[in-house]
Amino acid sequence: MKSNQPTSTAKKNAQPSSLQAIEKPEDCPHNGAEILIKTLADLGVETIFGYPGGAVLPVYDTLFDNHDLNHVLIRHEQSGTHAADGYARATGKPGVVLATSGPGGTNTVTGIATAMMDSIPLVVFTGQVPTGVIGNDAFQEADIVGITRPITKQNYLVRDVDELEHVIREAFHIATNGRPGPVLVDLPKDMLNTPARYSGMKKVEIPSFKPHIQGHGTQIAKAAEMLSEAKKPLIYVGGGAILGEAWEEVTAFAERLNIPVTTTLMGLGAFPESKPQSLGMLGMHGTWAANMAMTECDVLLAVGARFDDRVTGRLDGFSQKSRKIHIDIDPSCIGKNVPVEVPIVGDVKHVIPAIDKLAGPPDTTDWWDTIHTWQREHPLKVPKADNCIYPQHMVKMISEVTGGNAIVVTDVGQHQMWAAQHYRFNHPRSWISSGGLGTMGFGFPAAMGAALACPDREVVCITGDGGFQMLSCELATAVEYNIPVKIALMNNNCLGMVRQWQQLFYGNRTSYSVFGSNNPDFVKMAECYGAVGMRATTPAEMQQVLNDAMKIKDKPVLMDLRVVETENCYPMVPAGAALNEMVESDEECGQ
Repeated sequence: MKSNQPTSTAKKNAQPSSLQAIEKPEDCPHNGAEILIKTLADLGVETIFGYPGGAVLPVYDTLFDNHDLNHVLIRHEQSGTHAADGYARATGKPGVVLATSGPGGTNTVTGIATAMMDSIPLVVFTGQVPTGVIGNDAFQEADIVGITRPITKQNYLVRDVDELEHVIREAFHIATNGRPGPVLVDLPKDMLNTPARYSGMKKVEIPSFKPHIQGHGTQIAKAAEMLSEAKKPLIYVGGGAILGEAWEEVTAFAERLNIPVTTTLMGLGAFPESKPQSLGMLGMHGTWAANMAMTECDVLLAVGARFDDRVTGRLDGFSQKSRKIHIDIDPSCIGKNVPVEVPIVGDVKHVIPAIDKLAGPPDTTDWWDTIHTWQREHPLKVPKADNCIYPQHMVKMISEVTGGNAIVVTDVGQHQMWAAQHYRFNHPRSWISSGGLGTMGFGFPAAMGAALACPDREVVCITGDGGFQMLSCELATAVEYNIPVKIALMNNNCLGMVRQWQQLFYGNRTSYSVFGSNNPDFVKMAECYGAVGMRATTPAEMQQVLNDAMKIKDKPVLMDLRVVETENCYPMVPAGAALNEMVESDEECGQ
């Protein structure tokens, strides 16, 4: 934020030494650190994920006597951002992170980028060296505002403590309104020590930031007419339906008009998969019926989705027979990747009911006959469960043991796609995964955040042996705070998706993707942290391990599930192929 350069207030903005606090005058009873904590409490923040360091010691000194905020001491700042991200996805509330200057701030970058790509509301507070030495390459100085500018909705460098409260409130407003996303506030140490007044202001007005909520009436009428006349309509639901809390509206709309629904990876749970209208997930590892419906439909209604490359496949082969309606609160997403006939800028929670009032049920009898044929002839395949654990069977068993009611959090890779395919998602905010950035290491800390946010729900982290090891240090955090996350570690002794691509498209040259004998003993790893470790090598053992794990409610459980190492994830749309060119087996890839 631009600085108001003081003239007569030089004493107020004087820089104390790192061990010196400024005396508070009677008309300024708080310092910047206290303003920060009071404002967070006033905004309803309950949990902060943080890691202390020199630049933020004034904040931690204030937290010492504060009992209104729950501070979770994570073991790595990247984990803090992922945990706050999981907290936000599970609740819809903004996640809050606190890190120190320099490497503390730079360690948050991957988590901030992850949240930005998936439109997750985060507010990240970073410490900064005192204002007088900014730009001097001071100890633990980094231009975190410049570094994070491309991966935040907004960021601030506070140079006037009197602006701090307003900046904090504005940061939360921007993070949560319109298309959500991360906001960063950089806090020089002298601003945290400087006395200031606390106003308790409530309303935030940003004239330049006014997201459109209601869709344009003419466009809504066009969309309703187009859907009413369609013979092969399809509803394509993305993460915006969950971020906008529009799952009830979408479900009622699809059921009344009896239109098939497919969801993106980020949209899982927005439409119950137990409903007959559900075709499951579409895209690179989507169902045959969903991908073929996208190819053959004549009217496509996109709801809070952005037509990303993992959904479209080759663009010149994507849904060429359809006229397209696109609803999104972010106008920059509309027409960005795929041209549409009816763009509607607005909040899906308001736009869908408006279309519903005008649209009549289309005649979809023949369309449903075609779809049911695809579903019968091309179901998702699950290998026969003999004496080996297949990953698909692992996910289905987890779904059965949890009754489909758990919050499922994943890392990135084969296990992520199998979880998306085979777990039955019937509730919103039950699926948490890094979609846009594809961040390995995301799963376990995000699961901790979700479990802290929703202590009454079972949280299962389905992860791989590669991704889990990136931030496995958070076992210490989970044990310290008695976070009962169930870690279902799909141990195939390799980076599975990398190995699959090397096998299929690089002549089976598995270059540095197989761990060999270098994996740790995950059961002993869990136990050395104080968690519970279990192992299964057969389906019968896995059933027993899952049953036993679900009974443990006061600490994390790591289940080392030894799956078939050579299993590949299908269906699959190869790189450069269209959705209708998906393959269903190694044989179709020439293996």
